Amino acid sequence: MFKKYSQLFISILFITDIGVVAISWLLAYYIRFHIEIIPITLGIPPVEHYIKLLPFIVAIYAVTMKVLGLYQPIKGRSRVIEFYNILKVTFISILLITAATFFYREYSYSRIVVVYFWLISIISLMLSHTLSRKVLQILRHKGYNLKHILIVGAGDLGKRVAEKIDLYPEIGFKIVGFLTDHPEKVGSSIMGYTVLGHLVDVKKVVKEKSVDQLFVALPLNAHQRLENVLVSLGNDMVDVKVVPDLLRFMRLNPGIEDLDGLPVVSLTEGPLLGWNKVIKRGGDILLALLSIIILSPLMLFISVVIKMTSNGPILYRQERMGLDGKRFHMLKFRSMKVDAEENIGAVWAKKGDERRTKTGAFLRRMSLDELPQLFNVLKGDMSLVGPRPERPVFVDSFKESIPLYMLRHKMKAGITGWAQVNGWRGNTSLKKRVEYDLYYIENWSFSFDIKIIWLTIWKGLISKNAY
Repeated sequence: MFKKYSQLFISILFITDIGVVAISWLLAYYIRFHIEIIPITLGIPPVEHYIKLLPFIVAIYAVTMKVLGLYQPIKGRSRVIEFYNILKVTFISILLITAATFFYREYSYSRIVVVYFWLISIISLMLSHTLSRKVLQILRHKGYNLKHILIVGAGDLGKRVAEKIDLYPEIGFKIVGFLTDHPEKVGSSIMGYTVLGHLVDVKKVVKEKSVDQLFVALPLNAHQRLENVLVSLGNDMVDVKVVPDLLRFMRLNPGIEDLDGLPVVSLTEGPLLGWNKVIKRGGDILLALLSIIILSPLMLFISVVIKMTSNGPILYRQERMGLDGKRFHMLKFRSMKVDAEENIGAVWAKKGDERRTKTGAFLRRMSLDELPQLFNVLKGDMSLVGPRPERPVFVDSFKESIPLYMLRHKMKAGITGWAQVNGWRGNTSLKKRVEYDLYYIENWSFSFDIKIIWLTIWKGLISKNAY
């Protein structure tokens, strides 16, 4: 919704930025060859060569600005973050331009011009964004294209609506106040906005305050009150938005879907649908195969060492719970004695665990016992990245004591994950692990997976909490 109302401003900002980039490139040429801060030794090249490159430069900047999310709504964030995003855009764009001109042999472009252009584009884009926001702020202050908003419902849901609207000042929504079904609240202030009256006053308030849009934020049990509000508006031209009181039930990737014209509220949904599923599975197969090929000598060596140092099989199969609660057998290099759980049953490994073999203690500390799970990935039971799978016996216990625990199973289990690279593995807080796992699921992207894989390699597989 907010995106729809921001489209015009974002389009103007994008066009302005494209113009700024073009001017910055020509200005860099002029400063280098006509102001001559650094002495010129090879003469002044024709400007036509630099103009010929301009469409290519503009195209790179345009794509980079879109891909890196430079035009996402501000959402109340600091301008510092926006300037950081500009730095990111200009840095990556310059890298791409430099790489392209390096392989372009018909003409050699001045590296000093490229450096000037980088610095000028950073400053120009920052000024452009600041000025654009300032002009918009002035226009809003003068009342240009403002939408006057009345929130029907002064409870928690109404407050949430006001909070969300306040996060997007650039779209021009101005809250005029609240209406309530509690007479004692009339005249009070909520988040700096006045409670203007009772629900029955809706028609009068809409007219007096020139309300453009009405946000109805009433509890689930207020069906009759909602109907009364809608009926009392009659033929008023105010736009009506109904916010369903389902916030406490919205858990994972909630949203509104369209079922052949019928609106459907989705409360819980995994992110791997359509092409997302194909991309993640394709990446898993490719990277798992590559990893198996590279690590096969190491896995063969580990197999030999396990066989030589202890009695029993090389691999250990353990039942775990994966995607949508389905059970599978996860592979590991055996790191414990064959009869490790014969007398004590299923328990978590602990520091100095006597059930480990000497080789197993080393494998677990280095996380090398997890390598056979690459075959689980190829089979499709697991992914390279995702929440770590747990044994069903432990899941039955955790789901009763840890809120939202079962939502971890809306994503395929992984060899590594966002919780693991942030230190939440082994004998650490389960609540924090669930928190990080759900963040991963809600914010999944293929680039996020690559980041986690890189962090897994960069930080190393050694963990003080792996017993």
